[in-house]
Amino acid sequence: QVQLVESGGGLVQAGGSLRLSCRASGRSIRYYAVAWFRQAPGKERELVAALSLTGDTTYYVDSVKGRFTLSRANAINTVSLQMNSLKPEETAVYYCAADPSWRTVRVNPTYWGQGTQVTVSS
Repeated sequence: QVQLVESGGGLVQAGGSLRLSCRASGRSIRYYAVAWFRQAPGKERELVAALSLTGDTTYYVDSVKGRFTLSRANAINTVSLQMNSLKPEETAVYYCAADPSWRTVRVNPTYWGQGTQVTVSS
């Protein structure tokens, strides 16, 4: 199995940018589809972005299209979420996730990171 650890969260002003990283260990990230979720207090967990195992297919929730980019760097066993033009309502704990299945990674991934807090101030 694979273990995932997020980093890169923190405090950023509205309109600013932040890059989250998810470093994998135990297995190569190349064997998994990957995704980023977020959960704000009092709200349901939301799928933000996902990337298929081969990298041929992507998903972005409508609210982040054009601003967020999910990428995979297999050489360093890392997936990243570049977040631009951040909005206060995007304050949340962000989680990376992985699953061998493209379908499952978007609905109920097998592997999760511990989460990293992103706070966007107005």
